[in-house]
Amino acid sequence: MRAAAEFGRNPNPLAQHYSRFRVAERVLLTGHSHQAWPDTARDGMLAAWDDAASEVDEKWERAEAQADRVRHGFARLLGDRSGVVALGQNTHELVIRFLSALDLRGRPRLVTTDGEFHTLRRQLDRIAEQGGIEVVRVPSSPAASVAERLVSALDDRTAAVLVSSVLYTNAHLVPGLGSVLAACRRRGAELLVDAYHQLNVVPFSIEGEGLEDSFIVGGGYKYCQLGEGNCFLRVPPGREWMRPLLTGWFSEFSRLADRAEAGVAYGAGPARWAGSTYDPTSHYRAARVFDFFEEQGLDPPLLRAISRRQVSLLAESLDALDLEPRVASRDRSVPLEQVGGFLAITCSDAERLHAGLRERGVRTDYRGNVLRLGPAPYLNDDQLRAGVHALGEVARAGVMR
Repeated sequence: MRAAAEFGRNPNPLAQHYSRFRVAERVLLTGHSHQAWPDTARDGMLAAWDDAASEVDEKWERAEAQADRVRHGFARLLGDRSGVVALGQNTHELVIRFLSALDLRGRPRLVTTDGEFHTLRRQLDRIAEQGGIEVVRVPSSPAASVAERLVSALDDRTAAVLVSSVLYTNAHLVPGLGSVLAACRRRGAELLVDAYHQLNVVPFSIEGEGLEDSFIVGGGYKYCQLGEGNCFLRVPPGREWMRPLLTGWFSEFSRLADRAEAGVAYGAGPARWAGSTYDPTSHYRAARVFDFFEEQGLDPPLLRAISRRQVSLLAESLDALDLEPRVASRDRSVPLEQVGGFLAITCSDAERLHAGLRERGVRTDYRGNVLRLGPAPYLNDDQLRAGVHALGEVARAGVMR
């Protein structure tokens, strides 16, 4: 395996493959949100155009071949050998199909945390607002004991537990989700794990985590570099009986000639969870990027080693600034080895720091009072140090005003 330090050199050997995103010319600390796409992704998008121009409405056979490559790519990252991988344009459409397949009349209770990404947070807020279904939220902090709180909140009325494996606000890893699944089994509930902030930056093993019987949702917009339109729902084995209420006609795409059977028919495997007509360009792009990662040897263990090195460098550089804690400080209660792919910095004015960094050519983002610095494998050490140096300049300029 290549050494993580190799990617810290200037120039970073990966940067040449991202020329159109100009990663060597900019400090893009948004790797936890939107990573650059390798140049080969453009080739995939052009191939989608060429197939459409050549095959017109018969392009779907070729498009399905690309979708299969994407399913394989996600299954490989999950270490999944037994489940079904359904694809969607975003996690929201997949989550609501999952929710629509639950027996919420017989089990009108959902358990989650108060630290979920907006996909879950907003939809569950609306469900609770509508009434009739109880939504229970346990505290997401500290992350180390989230699993225990979820288990305690379970009862026989619970239809599902929905929880992230890495918290999107601070990148804290949530351990022990296998114990939540075991408790769900005892209660007859389902477990859905949002692995978006873990996939391709912190190794994920379904078997290692004891999550073989869980639903898992995630996508490629962040650490996978796949861009928009590439999300998945991993369905555990033995769920052929589930019939999503929100279902599209692509579920019966292969059975349109056979409409004689009574009731609404569902396709097999991933088709059971399918929607309707979509733009397949995203899958062409994703398939090329998955191939690129394999060609470069960028597997999850190496990507984790690169990420840990980069996050540690950011943390050390921030500490060296010696800023007033009220201005900008990181959470030291959790060791960096229990942190995912970005550094969360609590600030008195995260919005101002974000804007000031942007003026200096450093891209970041923020959530509330938390500024997030997300490195990526194509950045070099000098770029990371330059980004934190700019943060110090912006922070001190605000204090002096």
